[in-house]
Amino acid sequence: MRRVVDAVGKIVVVITVLMCSGCAVVAVADAVVTVAATVVTTGVQATGAVIGAVIPD
Repeated sequence: MRRVVDAVGKIVVVITVLMCSGCAVVAVADAVVTVAATVVTTGVQATGAVIGAVIPD
């Protein structure tokens, strides 16, 4: 019986580690997308400001 409990405990630990590493991958991918979106937004705003400065109202 002790072997079964040890085996189940090890399986739970392995599943938990795999689930956490999957979450880490998603978190890193989300961070990359957020940074890319921020860079694009900033670039568009800067371009708009330059165009607004060049073209008088």
